Amino acid sequence: MPEDNHSTVTEFILTGFPGLHPEYQGLVSVVLFLVYVLTLTGNVTIFFLFATNRSLHKPMYYIILNLSTCDILFSTTTLPKIISKYWFQSGTISFTACFVQMYFVHYLGTVNSLILLLMAFDRYVAICHPLRYPIVLKKSTVQILSIIAWVIAKATPLMLVIMAYPLPYCASNIINHCYCDHIGITVLACTDRAPYSFPALVLAMFILLGPLAFIMFSYCSIIIAVLKIANVHGRIKTLSTCSTQLIIIVLFYLPRCFVYLASHVGITFSPDLRIVIIMLYSLFPPMINPIIYCLRAKDMRESLWKQFNRRIFTQKAQVPSVSN
Repeated sequence: MPEDNHSTVTEFILTGFPGLHPEYQGLVSVVLFLVYVLTLTGNVTIFFLFATNRSLHKPMYYIILNLSTCDILFSTTTLPKIISKYWFQSGTISFTACFVQMYFVHYLGTVNSLILLLMAFDRYVAICHPLRYPIVLKKSTVQILSIIAWVIAKATPLMLVIMAYPLPYCASNIINHCYCDHIGITVLACTDRAPYSFPALVLAMFILLGPLAFIMFSYCSIIIAVLKIANVHGRIKTLSTCSTQLIIIVLFYLPRCFVYLASHVGITFSPDLRIVIIMLYSLFPPMINPIIYCLRAKDMRESLWKQFNRRIFTQKAQVPSVSN
């Protein structure tokens, strides 16, 4: 690398929410901490229910387990640093640590997208080809497909890091975001960003729109199959089996597609509003997904209720022994 083409930046500064008044920083840190705690609690509960109820050892719940794992890891990758910024005034992150965070942000986003594709495939086979479902989607098959998703998802974020890390960073080190991502870092490079931004955009669109195209195909096929059912009650019952997954998919894709499309049709957001929107669609689904599982998925709801009743019964049984 030429002498004048090297990085002098040794650390980055995360601005968080740029326009946030200092008197509200403590409140924001508490809110983000509660979001993190609720995300961990909800998703760990999914693991607990899965481990203690063999009735949940079905292909669909193995997929949900992967999604919960991804949600926990993503929240752990992004939230602690921004919480510490507002809680302990620690907004700096080292040069290498920022790229490590960037890798995991994009890696886990890619895994999430592929797991949602697998979730749509599960419903597609179950409704459109019900007789083949036990053969096509065995537990072992889902486990293998999940592992493949986690493995192949490494390629794209690794390419992004490899392209972005050697760039010269010799001017501003302030990242206008709550965590390190590809755009937030590369806009600070002291070089023409076009050769790096376009391939990154193509990869991002492929990751986002590729699975989304298959998901849309799956649900169009599901709707056609449901409309062929003569019984109205049968239609409603069949659609209810994929309502949980559909809600989760909409929460993940709709805000992202809106932001991408808005930026390409000339709709601009203030930096604060843009970051708020990104944080909402990044952190709200991991927190709300476990609630959706437990309220909408029948087996999960029954397992949670069974655990709750068992706990209440145990506490009541202990009361007489204590009084005696």
